Amino acid sequence: MKNSKIFLAGHKGLVGSAILRKLLKDKYNNIIVADKKKLNLLDQNKVYSFLKKKKPDIVIIAAARVGGILHNTTHGADFIYQNLQIQNNLIHGSFKNKVNKVIFLGSSCIYPKFSKQPIRESYLLSGKLEETNTSYATAKIAGVKMCEAYNNQYKTNYICLMPSNVYGPNDNYDSLNSHFFPALIKKAHECKIKNKKYLEVWGTGKSFRELIYVDDVADACVFFMNKKTKETLINIGSGKDMRIKDYAKFIINKLNLDVKLKFNLSKPDGVFRKLLDVSIAKKYGWKAKTSLSKGFDFTYEAFLKKKIK
Repeated sequence: MKNSKIFLAGHKGLVGSAILRKLLKDKYNNIIVADKKKLNLLDQNKVYSFLKKKKPDIVIIAAARVGGILHNTTHGADFIYQNLQIQNNLIHGSFKNKVNKVIFLGSSCIYPKFSKQPIRESYLLSGKLEETNTSYATAKIAGVKMCEAYNNQYKTNYICLMPSNVYGPNDNYDSLNSHFFPALIKKAHECKIKNKKYLEVWGTGKSFRELIYVDDVADACVFFMNKKTKETLINIGSGKDMRIKDYAKFIINKLNLDVKLKFNLSKPDGVFRKLLDVSIAKKYGWKAKTSLSKGFDFTYEAFLKKKIK
């Protein structure tokens, strides 16, 4: 397995870069990567030719168009088109070129807005999606169903891993299109260096979120890359969640800030709760290892280095 040819799509992103670090650390010595200049994943012919030429044994799909609530609601067409195109090209291209294993990465936002908690994989398509990320979620659901259909019809070994909210080094800290946790880190850091008295939180802060450190997602990816599973869809989470306002308080304490929370009620809360049931992953012997405190320390250290540059 260490000599298997592994094509990692999206190796520069938050999750992809962590998977690359993990593969290198574990001494996988035949990793194939290609940035956007070398390979346009939206171009079907180029993707098929690339896979035919490189002949990977395993394809890991960490490439996707991603963003926070605002970006999802204002760029829905881009999110649905680009994500469908990327995954269709890579999943069908892998099938055409007899790739042994495909790992498709998505997100917990694929589940219904008012899903029972914790969310089991079987709850997929049992209710309406959260409006603020319908385009992204719809594309990812199509990817899950595509892998499932290929497994059923062609007996392929394609696995879909759905993590909860991922954070860590190499995250996106853009003020308008980042996810809630990196947005809070950036705002808290600005409070620290500019001596601000208030930390703004979008919405009421009452929504719950489950965070998972990115290296844990990478660990799950490599773990399941080496497993034959009965299930196509597997949740990857920490098994714990908190309210967004409590994450804000956690960051304030970690940075020793003397600030008050200010809730911007003109901004949406997003889905109220999406805690994942991770019992299938645990059944196979995988669980998250990184505590929020330790994960935050690694993340903030990387954030400071990024800011200095």
